Amino acid sequence: MLSPSATVNQIHRVTHFQELVSTPFGGNINAMCWTRTLQGNFAEIVSKLNPSENIATIEAEELHTLELSLQGQLAREILLNDLKLLTAHGASPILNVIKYYDRDDSYPFFPTDVYSFHVDRSPIATDTFLCTYHGEPSEILPNTQGTQKVLIPEIRKELKKLYGANDEGFESFLTEYFFDLHYQALPNSQPISLGVGHLWKLAVDHPESPVLPCLHRAPNETSGQLRLLLIC
Repeated sequence: MLSPSATVNQIHRVTHFQELVSTPFGGNINAMCWTRTLQGNFAEIVSKLNPSENIATIEAEELHTLELSLQGQLAREILLNDLKLLTAHGASPILNVIKYYDRDDSYPFFPTDVYSFHVDRSPIATDTFLCTYHGEPSEILPNTQGTQKVLIPEIRKELKKLYGANDEGFESFLTEYFFDLHYQALPNSQPISLGVGHLWKLAVDHPESPVLPCLHRAPNETSGQLRLLLIC
Protein backbone atom coordinates (compact mmCIF):
# COMPACT_ATOMS: atom_id res chain seq x y z
CA MET A 1 0.00 0.00 0.00
CA LEU A 2 1.41 3.41 -0.95
CA SER A 3 1.90 5.85 1.89
CA PRO A 4 -0.31 8.97 1.99
CA SER A 5 2.71 10.86 3.34
CA ALA A 6 4.21 10.75 -0.17
CA THR A 7 1.67 13.37 -1.22
CA VAL A 8 2.72 15.73 1.58
CA ASN A 9 6.37 15.72 0.51
CA GLN A 10 5.53 16.75 -3.04
CA ILE A 11 3.43 19.87 -2.32
CA HIS A 12 4.51 23.18 -0.80
CA ARG A 13 1.73 25.54 0.29
CA VAL A 14 2.08 29.32 0.31
CA THR A 15 -0.03 32.21 1.54
CA HIS A 16 0.21 34.84 -1.23
CA PHE A 17 0.96 35.26 -4.91
CA GLN A 18 4.46 36.67 -4.61
CA GLU A 19 5.51 33.71 -2.49
CA LEU A 20 4.04 31.36 -5.10
CA VAL A 21 6.01 32.81 -8.01
CA SER A 22 9.26 33.50 -6.15
CA THR A 23 9.70 30.20 -4.30
CA PRO A 24 11.80 27.79 -6.40
CA PHE A 25 11.12 24.09 -6.73
CA GLY A 26 13.64 21.81 -5.06
CA GLY A 27 14.08 18.40 -3.45
CA ASN A 28 10.83 16.45 -3.80
CA ILE A 29 8.71 19.58 -4.23
CA ASN A 30 7.30 19.91 -7.75
CA ALA A 31 3.88 21.42 -6.96
CA MET A 32 3.07 24.61 -5.07
CA CYS A 33 -0.32 25.86 -4.00
CA TRP A 34 -1.56 29.29 -3.02
CA THR A 35 -4.40 28.03 -0.83
CA ARG A 36 -7.44 30.27 -1.04
CA THR A 37 -11.11 30.38 -0.09
CA LEU A 38 -12.61 32.57 -2.77
CA GLN A 39 -15.69 34.72 -2.33
CA GLY A 40 -18.14 35.44 -5.13
CA ASN A 41 -20.47 33.61 -7.47
CA PHE A 42 -18.41 32.01 -10.23
CA ALA A 43 -21.36 29.86 -11.29
CA GLU A 44 -23.19 33.06 -12.25
CA ILE A 45 -20.33 34.08 -14.52
CA VAL A 46 -20.30 30.68 -16.18
CA SER A 47 -24.06 30.80 -16.74
CA LYS A 48 -23.85 34.30 -18.26
CA LEU A 49 -21.05 33.27 -20.61
CA ASN A 50 -22.74 30.01 -21.68
CA PRO A 51 -20.55 29.38 -24.75
CA SER A 52 -21.59 27.11 -27.60
CA GLU A 53 -18.06 25.73 -28.08
CA ASN A 54 -16.70 22.78 -26.12
CA ILE A 55 -13.79 24.98 -25.03
CA ALA A 56 -14.23 28.76 -25.11
CA THR A 57 -11.53 31.31 -24.31
CA ILE A 58 -12.85 34.25 -22.30
CA GLU A 59 -11.15 37.62 -22.65
CA ALA A 60 -11.05 40.26 -19.91
CA GLU A 61 -13.12 42.58 -22.14
CA GLU A 62 -15.91 40.00 -22.26
CA LEU A 63 -15.92 39.70 -18.47
CA HIS A 64 -16.34 43.47 -18.20
CA THR A 65 -19.50 43.38 -20.35
CA LEU A 66 -21.39 40.94 -18.13
CA GLU A 67 -24.35 42.20 -16.08
CA LEU A 68 -23.75 40.59 -12.68
CA SER A 69 -25.06 40.56 -9.13
CA LEU A 70 -22.81 41.79 -6.33
CA GLN A 71 -21.52 38.26 -5.78
CA GLY A 72 -20.92 37.86 -9.50
CA GLN A 73 -19.03 41.15 -9.57
CA LEU A 74 -16.85 39.95 -6.71
CA ALA A 75 -16.01 36.77 -8.63
CA ARG A 76 -15.23 38.83 -11.74
CA GLU A 77 -12.78 41.01 -9.83
CA ILE A 78 -10.96 37.91 -8.61
CA LEU A 79 -10.67 36.57 -12.16
CA LEU A 80 -9.43 39.89 -13.50
CA ASN A 81 -6.92 40.24 -10.68
CA ASP A 82 -5.53 36.73 -11.23
CA LEU A 83 -5.13 37.48 -14.93
CA LYS A 84 -3.39 40.75 -14.09
CA LEU A 85 -1.03 39.16 -11.54
CA LEU A 86 0.06 36.37 -13.88
CA THR A 87 0.46 38.69 -16.85
CA ALA A 88 2.63 41.05 -14.78
CA HIS A 89 4.72 38.01 -13.80
CA GLY A 90 5.40 37.38 -17.48
CA ALA A 91 2.99 34.51 -18.00
CA SER A 92 0.25 34.31 -20.64
CA PRO A 93 -2.85 33.22 -18.72
CA ILE A 94 -5.89 31.88 -20.57
CA LEU A 95 -9.35 31.71 -19.03
CA ASN A 96 -11.46 28.88 -20.42
CA VAL A 97 -15.03 27.72 -20.01
CA ILE A 98 -14.93 23.99 -20.72
CA LYS A 99 -17.71 21.56 -21.54
CA TYR A 100 -15.21 18.82 -22.32
CA TYR A 101 -11.90 18.24 -24.08
CA ASP A 102 -11.65 16.16 -27.22
CA ARG A 103 -10.76 12.54 -26.55
CA ASP A 104 -7.84 11.03 -28.42
CA ASP A 105 -8.81 7.76 -30.10
CA SER A 106 -5.96 7.71 -32.62
CA TYR A 107 -4.23 4.91 -30.73
CA PRO A 108 -6.74 2.88 -28.67
CA PHE A 109 -3.98 1.33 -26.56
CA PHE A 110 -2.46 4.75 -25.79
CA PRO A 111 -4.67 7.87 -25.56
CA THR A 112 -2.62 11.09 -25.47
CA ASP A 113 -5.36 13.51 -24.43
CA VAL A 114 -5.35 15.62 -21.25
CA TYR A 115 -7.48 13.07 -19.36
CA SER A 116 -4.33 10.93 -19.19
CA PHE A 117 -1.76 11.69 -16.50
CA HIS A 118 0.96 13.62 -18.28
CA VAL A 119 3.72 16.18 -17.82
CA ASP A 120 4.21 19.48 -19.62
CA ARG A 121 7.44 20.05 -21.55
CA SER A 122 9.15 23.24 -22.67
CA PRO A 123 12.48 24.04 -24.33
CA ILE A 124 12.90 26.98 -21.94
CA ALA A 125 12.54 27.41 -18.18
CA THR A 126 8.88 27.89 -17.26
CA ASP A 127 6.13 26.69 -14.92
CA THR A 128 2.50 25.70 -15.40
CA PHE A 129 -0.07 27.73 -13.45
CA LEU A 130 -3.70 26.69 -13.13
CA CYS A 131 -6.79 27.36 -11.06
CA THR A 132 -10.28 25.85 -11.25
CA TYR A 133 -12.90 28.40 -10.18
CA HIS A 134 -15.98 26.31 -10.96
CA GLY A 135 -16.61 22.66 -11.82
CA GLU A 136 -14.47 19.59 -11.37
CA PRO A 137 -10.82 20.35 -10.49
CA SER A 138 -7.70 18.88 -12.05
CA GLU A 139 -5.64 16.18 -10.33
CA ILE A 140 -1.95 15.52 -9.78
CA LEU A 141 -0.21 12.23 -9.11
CA PRO A 142 2.94 11.79 -6.98
CA ASN A 143 5.81 10.77 -9.25
CA THR A 144 6.41 7.69 -7.10
CA GLN A 145 2.88 6.53 -7.92
CA GLY A 146 3.13 6.66 -11.71
CA THR A 147 5.03 4.79 -14.43
CA GLN A 148 6.00 6.30 -17.76
CA LYS A 149 3.76 4.46 -20.21
CA VAL A 150 6.49 4.01 -22.84
CA LEU A 151 8.39 1.85 -20.33
CA ILE A 152 5.50 -0.59 -19.77
CA PRO A 153 6.46 -3.70 -21.83
CA GLU A 154 3.07 -4.40 -23.44
CA ILE A 155 2.59 -0.73 -24.37
CA ARG A 156 6.15 -0.43 -25.67
CA LYS A 157 5.59 -3.49 -27.84
CA GLU A 158 2.51 -1.89 -29.42
CA LEU A 159 4.39 1.36 -29.97
CA LYS A 160 7.16 -0.49 -31.78
CA LYS A 161 4.53 -2.09 -34.04
CA LEU A 162 3.15 1.36 -34.71
CA TYR A 163 6.62 2.71 -35.49
CA GLY A 164 7.10 -0.07 -37.98
CA ALA A 165 10.89 0.12 -38.24
CA ASN A 166 13.99 -1.00 -36.40
CA ASP A 167 14.99 0.55 -33.10
CA GLU A 168 16.91 3.36 -34.77
CA GLY A 169 14.95 6.55 -34.28
CA PHE A 170 12.36 4.92 -32.02
CA GLU A 171 13.08 7.13 -29.00
CA SER A 172 12.81 10.24 -31.18
CA PHE A 173 9.48 8.92 -32.48
CA LEU A 174 8.18 8.63 -28.90
CA THR A 175 9.12 12.25 -28.23
CA GLU A 176 7.85 13.61 -31.54
CA TYR A 177 4.37 12.20 -30.94
CA PHE A 178 4.36 13.03 -27.19
CA PHE A 179 4.04 9.41 -26.07
CA ASP A 180 6.85 9.89 -23.55
CA LEU A 181 4.88 12.59 -21.70
CA HIS A 182 2.20 10.19 -20.45
CA TYR A 183 2.08 8.11 -17.28
CA GLN A 184 0.01 5.27 -15.87
CA ALA A 185 -1.05 5.35 -12.24
CA LEU A 186 0.17 2.41 -10.18
CA PRO A 187 -2.29 0.13 -8.35
CA ASN A 188 -3.45 1.74 -5.07
CA SER A 189 -2.25 5.15 -6.26
CA GLN A 190 -3.72 8.21 -4.60
CA PRO A 191 -4.32 11.08 -7.04
CA ILE A 192 -4.60 14.50 -5.39
CA SER A 193 -7.46 16.83 -6.25
CA LEU A 194 -6.27 20.40 -6.81
CA GLY A 195 -9.53 21.69 -5.38
CA VAL A 196 -11.51 24.78 -6.32
CA GLY A 197 -10.16 28.31 -5.96
CA HIS A 198 -6.53 27.46 -5.27
CA LEU A 199 -3.83 28.77 -7.63
CA TRP A 200 -1.22 26.11 -8.39
CA LYS A 201 2.28 26.17 -9.83
CA LEU A 202 3.42 22.86 -11.34
CA ALA A 203 6.94 21.89 -12.39
CA VAL A 204 7.52 21.47 -16.13
CA ASP A 205 10.00 19.23 -17.95
CA HIS A 206 12.61 21.70 -19.20
CA PRO A 207 16.43 21.66 -19.44
CA GLU A 208 17.00 23.77 -16.32
CA SER A 209 14.47 22.12 -14.01
CA PRO A 210 15.95 20.91 -10.70
CA VAL A 211 13.00 18.59 -10.04
CA LEU A 212 10.89 15.98 -11.78
CA PRO A 213 7.95 17.41 -13.74
CA CYS A 214 4.55 17.22 -12.06
CA LEU A 215 2.13 14.53 -13.28
CA HIS A 216 -1.36 15.93 -13.78
CA ARG A 217 -4.58 15.39 -15.71
CA ALA A 218 -7.93 16.98 -16.46
CA PRO A 219 -10.91 15.52 -14.57
CA ASN A 220 -13.82 13.67 -16.04
CA GLU A 221 -16.42 16.43 -16.15
CA THR A 222 -19.72 16.15 -14.34
CA SER A 223 -22.47 15.86 -16.93
CA GLY A 224 -24.08 19.22 -17.62
CA GLN A 225 -21.61 21.19 -15.49
CA LEU A 226 -19.12 23.55 -17.10
CA ARG A 227 -15.62 24.17 -15.78
CA LEU A 228 -14.09 27.61 -15.38
CA LEU A 229 -10.33 27.19 -15.60
CA LEU A 230 -7.36 29.52 -15.72
CA ILE A 231 -4.18 27.99 -17.16
CA CYS A 232 -0.83 29.13 -18.48
